[in-house]
Amino acid sequence: MALINADRVRFPNDPWKLVETSHAPGDAGTLETLFALGNGHLGVRGAHWAPSDAALPGSFINGFHEIWDIKHAENAFGFARTGQRILYIPDANNFTVVIDGEMLSLSESTVVDYRRSVDFATGIYECAIVWQCRSGATVTTVERRAVGFEARGSLGISLDVSADRAVSADVTSSVINRQDQPVEDHSTHDPRRAGRHAGRVLLPLRMEGGDGSLRLSWEAAESKQRVGIAVDHWTSAGHQPFDTLVDQDDSSVRYVLAIAAEEPFRLEKSVSYAVARGARTGLPGAADAEAGEDPADAAEAGLKPVGDVFAESEAHYRSYWADADIQVGGQPELQQAIRWNLFQLAQATARAGVAGIPAKGVTGSGYDGHYFWDQEVYLLPYLTYSNPDGARQVLEFRHEMLPDAKIRAKELSVDGALFPWRTINGLEASAYYAAGTAQFHIAAAVAFATNRYVWASGDSEFRAGMGADLLIETARMWVSLGFFGKDGAFHIHGVTGPDEYTAVVNDNLYTNVMARFNLRAAAALDHPAVDDAERELWEAAAERIQLPFDEHFQVYSQDNDFMTLEPWDWTTPRSKYPLLLNFHPLVIYRHQVLKQADTVLAMFLQWQEFTAEEKRRAFDFYDPITTGDSTLSACVQGIMAAEVGYRKAALEHFTNAAFIDLDNTHGNTIDGVHIASTGGVWSSLVCGFAGLRDQGPVPFFDPRLPEEWDTLRFRLRLQGRPLLVELDQDAITLTVLEGEALDVDVRGVRFVVASQPMRVPLDPVHVPEPSVFPSGPPTASLPVVRARE
Repeated sequence: MALINADRVRFPNDPWKLVETSHAPGDAGTLETLFALGNGHLGVRGAHWAPSDAALPGSFINGFHEIWDIKHAENAFGFARTGQRILYIPDANNFTVVIDGEMLSLSESTVVDYRRSVDFATGIYECAIVWQCRSGATVTTVERRAVGFEARGSLGISLDVSADRAVSADVTSSVINRQDQPVEDHSTHDPRRAGRHAGRVLLPLRMEGGDGSLRLSWEAAESKQRVGIAVDHWTSAGHQPFDTLVDQDDSSVRYVLAIAAEEPFRLEKSVSYAVARGARTGLPGAADAEAGEDPADAAEAGLKPVGDVFAESEAHYRSYWADADIQVGGQPELQQAIRWNLFQLAQATARAGVAGIPAKGVTGSGYDGHYFWDQEVYLLPYLTYSNPDGARQVLEFRHEMLPDAKIRAKELSVDGALFPWRTINGLEASAYYAAGTAQFHIAAAVAFATNRYVWASGDSEFRAGMGADLLIETARMWVSLGFFGKDGAFHIHGVTGPDEYTAVVNDNLYTNVMARFNLRAAAALDHPAVDDAERELWEAAAERIQLPFDEHFQVYSQDNDFMTLEPWDWTTPRSKYPLLLNFHPLVIYRHQVLKQADTVLAMFLQWQEFTAEEKRRAFDFYDPITTGDSTLSACVQGIMAAEVGYRKAALEHFTNAAFIDLDNTHGNTIDGVHIASTGGVWSSLVCGFAGLRDQGPVPFFDPRLPEEWDTLRFRLRLQGRPLLVELDQDAITLTVLEGEALDVDVRGVRFVVASQPMRVPLDPVHVPEPSVFPSGPPTASLPVVRARE
């Protein structure tokens, strides 16, 4: 499946924009995701302004959600009890335009010219359409929109309507409560999609409006979170509204006027949102209004002129790209995809505050708006090296979860803290424990991100305080979850690793490797809460932890039993993928087949713990049996392909990752951008092709630039200093742009990098011969034994 790459006339290559030059029916929902705007707090999908032209329109606020009691068909102790789902907030991006009695819509009207774009350099969405009206008039509409950054709840929208002759116009601007609109529930067919609530969710609190202004607020029925919206309108030539209507589901401001030739009508819509937490919504970050305050009043305080919102967006992205841009020489189409992915990272994280990063950011309702381990392993590398303050805020968000995480640990009979597999408010929301709660590795992800942030930033205050809390409580969880067996090894049983096609296993390699890291990092702390006995226990568990290894294949096994499983039937047609939508979990669990990189990911994150030969053989064994059904997989496979020397495979995996959403290769981009994959694209460039490895004595680079690329250029922030990294086919050049010199290791040789560019020549990378492993079912060579008739 392809979208952007399938029609480069419709979607021309532009290194700084995503552009659509003609409208075609059938993929409106996917394009609403690709053209979405957001700032980490507020998100607006890229839907067309006319209701009939939108597929899955809506707006979201990070963390604004509803809760309900999970009803298990068969109950058991410790099952998740509280469901959580992100809510559609009342949506301000709606207009109807009637010209000489004709309601304009892409589906019904004649379109002469069409062009819409989202500009990565400014964060501004623009859609210009030339209509041939039935009355004979040629009318042009231009809509522009942007989200705010100084005031994170602000949104600016402008609509220009012009004509080549005098026309009568009827223009209505609406705020629609989409959460309580009847919509087909697709989640029963695809667990990746958000479900719907049976009853009314948003209950009206305040419904006021007049003279083109709206002040509205609602309360979620169960979570008791409240959302308020303030809307003001401004028009050219001072046109007054024909009427202003207020309703809990559809409020509107209507203008009826004559538009003369060469005298366009401009309508500017200034919007501001604010939210207030309820009694049990858990975590900070989403609250703009004080307890008892009407959030519509708080929203009113955040109103800004539309021009100011556009200016804020332009200023933000001017600053953002100065530090965050990654440039690839000689690859213009990849350059566009890279910048689109980096733009999505900015939109998912810029103004999230002390909050998590949903798996779909604020571009859609997929995965119910939950936070997963993705944010620590796939997103925090990007934040740590480009926006350390943002990385710290996410870790502060995890720290706020500690009280609930300690309660959850007790429910599962372990010490310390056990973070939820998927959540919004800090409580476990995964109803399927085998592929959810059993993924204890979430604890190591939090510890790993904590250690990386401290290593990269030098934030000693965080290390001594919140960081130490996170490392210590997760280490306590591991040492109580595992046990010392009769063989003297430390085992961790009954867990699921990142690969959700292999569930509830013993000694999952990824889990054990990351737990070992966690235990060692905690043991290295000099902290009054840790005594010598506890430290020695952690060190012993780490030293003796079981790492399954298959002597026959000379490959680390994904878990104790993985090598005994029956290989998957690889003649399974592509129409049966992703497997999770076409086979019962038990069918998948008993076969050698992976949803995503698991052992390979462990070897990337714990790069110093494995030899080059071990990494190569693991990649050779696992890459062919990885379906890529997870969007988290391609980037990791590409990074490790680059490290082991498979440059062609590395580039193929990277390209797949870069276009996962742009080409809708997984078929669910309609529900929002795969934000973790966009973080993986950043890691593929920085850790894959530039070969950065961290948390060692000094930053380490082992570049692997694809043969097709001329150059690769980016910046990192290390120890408070910006480091410029420039690669070509023959050398890596490093420059500290500000501050003291920095020690850097390039392929085992240490250099002192200062303000003068340090150019280090690079020898060509050896391409090894791949390992050859048997394929096909283990009984393939045996004679067929037939029963007697």
